[in-house]
Amino acid sequence: MTVFANPTDPTRRDRGTESLAVTTSFLSPQHPVGRWLRRVVTFFLLLVVALLLLVEAYTNASFTPDGAAASKQSGSAVPNAVSDGGPVVDLLGSRPRTFAPAPYTIALTFDDGPDPVWTPQILDILERYRVPATFFVVGSHVARHQDLARRIVDDGDEIGVHTFSHPNLDAIPTWRRDIEYSQTQLAIAAATGKKTSLLRPPYSSEADAVRNADWRVMRQIGGQGYLVVLENADSDDWARPGVPKILANAAPESPRGAIVLMHDAGGNRAETVAALKRYIPEMQERGYRFVTVSQSVGITASVNTAASTADQWRGRALVWTVHGADLLIDSMWWLLVLVGALTLLRTLLLFAVAVRHARRRRPSKWSWGPSVDDPVSVIVPAYNEQDTIAATVRTLAASTHPTVEIIVVDDQSTDGTATIVEALGIENVRVARVPAGGKATALNTGVALARHDLIVMIDADTIVDSDALHEVVQPFADPKIGAVAGNVKVGNRRRLLGRWQHIEYVIGFSLDRRLYDALGCIPTIPGALGAFRREALENVGGLSMDTLAEDTDLTMAILRAGWRVVYQATAKARTEAPTTVRQLTQQRYRWSYGTMQAMWKHRRSIVERGASGRFGRRGLPLIGLFTIVLPLFAPLLDFMTVYGALFLDRWFTLIGWLAVLILQTMTAVLAFRLDHEKLRPLWALPLQQFVYRQIMYVVLLRSAVTALAGRRLRWQNLSRTAEVAASVS
Repeated sequence: MTVFANPTDPTRRDRGTESLAVTTSFLSPQHPVGRWLRRVVTFFLLLVVALLLLVEAYTNASFTPDGAAASKQSGSAVPNAVSDGGPVVDLLGSRPRTFAPAPYTIALTFDDGPDPVWTPQILDILERYRVPATFFVVGSHVARHQDLARRIVDDGDEIGVHTFSHPNLDAIPTWRRDIEYSQTQLAIAAATGKKTSLLRPPYSSEADAVRNADWRVMRQIGGQGYLVVLENADSDDWARPGVPKILANAAPESPRGAIVLMHDAGGNRAETVAALKRYIPEMQERGYRFVTVSQSVGITASVNTAASTADQWRGRALVWTVHGADLLIDSMWWLLVLVGALTLLRTLLLFAVAVRHARRRRPSKWSWGPSVDDPVSVIVPAYNEQDTIAATVRTLAASTHPTVEIIVVDDQSTDGTATIVEALGIENVRVARVPAGGKATALNTGVALARHDLIVMIDADTIVDSDALHEVVQPFADPKIGAVAGNVKVGNRRRLLGRWQHIEYVIGFSLDRRLYDALGCIPTIPGALGAFRREALENVGGLSMDTLAEDTDLTMAILRAGWRVVYQATAKARTEAPTTVRQLTQQRYRWSYGTMQAMWKHRRSIVERGASGRFGRRGLPLIGLFTIVLPLFAPLLDFMTVYGALFLDRWFTLIGWLAVLILQTMTAVLAFRLDHEKLRPLWALPLQQFVYRQIMYVVLLRSAVTALAGRRLRWQNLSRTAEVAASVS
């Protein structure tokens, strides 16, 4: 039977989707200037973030202690004047000069700081015994702890360069070395107002240990006007050999003077602090005098002179950049912790609630009440569905439910969809041809034409089990229930993309929907299989075209009207999922954007009373948190995994990523078990983390940007392969 009908509300087809923001000026995203500005701002922000992350990676470069450097090559090119000379090397003249500390003098030197834990303790000891020292600082640490660098200078101690990120200088190019020196000077200038002419290369040792590679680096350093400071008494405190060993290593042979190497950072320096408390008085009792490096070798001119105003401001800019990078990465870590906590909370909720829900709803133990055998009207909206419509209608007509009428609402298809249905010649099937008006209008037309009070809506590419219609209406035994969500599965799961969607559907329906059901806030009755009371539909005015997610909009409206919405796991249907990445992104883009529209449309429920308020204060925050906010920030996990593997602790990062994967696998296994699905498809779950999840990130982010910008999104039709339909032909 064919019925020619008009949309129930012709004016609705001209109503645009509700925007989350509306702007009309040239700054509007719809205006070419607005689009250009948005792209420029986005590019600039991404560039700033990328630069800050690179700065953070650079300044946080991990390094081994000075004494743990790899062995060097031979030193045949090193002049004897250097290898046989003192620990302070001047390379400015035509010939290198070295200086040895005066007899009975000790110049304490501390590398790798300043450190907020150990440097203040060492400075306190020096102040207590009124002895000076020389601190060779790491520029990135100075930028973060300017107060300690300032205290070093204010206490009368000398400060020297120990590079900005503590690299092995002979392993990096010349331009990078120049940056290491200059950036450290700028950090010192910003913190203390001084510049220094002292420099100690990382991983350096005594003069007789200088090798060819070291010599090349030292010549470059000297050419820039620095005095290269080595040592002739290495305490080896970096290895934490114990206080007695540190004392023995640092003690010079009388009456020889010494430049003693210790560390105030780079690890636990408790042994250094303890040794220093004993070392100073013991050496003083032996007649030694403590001086700075410059004093020990007789340099009368100050090695710490005033920095120019320009250098101080450049140094402040560097410091601000480092702090900005720290703030960014700290924020990202805190967000990651928050996302992890929410993910864990969600998982625990899913495990606790979904398992309990599944046990309660076992068919052998659960009943909604007396069997519901009332006649059912099935509405199938269709637009250009010639490849799938016949299989869909046949499976509906084969339903075991006593009385079923099937209404196919043809939305002005151009491929003969209506003709195919008519040719089936099935008695309880009607075709309603309507002017083009969209899916919501087609469904409203079907409801108006339906003869019965129980309405089931099914997509034209969906294949239902023979008992699905009967099962999906059983909850209506409870008069408080206004809508029922069926259990929709992916039918075309042979390819990898389909298998990933299958995993997503099972988890989403088996766990998420059970959780929302238990909490009374199921957000969406799926268009592929959903049942409604006519009274509930009439209460909310039918389906609206205000959003692109008409099913979510309708479900929220029914909940706000005081009806219960439940999930019926035994009502199963198979739908055709997108088979290409482009189709998938189009579909999910519409879903995500439509969900945001629906939440925005129903936002007033948060402050309302009664059933609407209960849904608004319970459902909307939960849906927003788990459906939008958590997925939006979930990419942090992958980003920090890659960032950590490249620039941070690789093993710690890998362990964290594996822990999350195990948690996701456990969740997936539970979902598959509850839904009586085979576990074999889960082999694709690890691969899903590398491709599919990233696609979903991009889609959700794009949807959020679209929503915030207030742009309208047009309906997008997907092409069909009829793979699911072919399985029942």
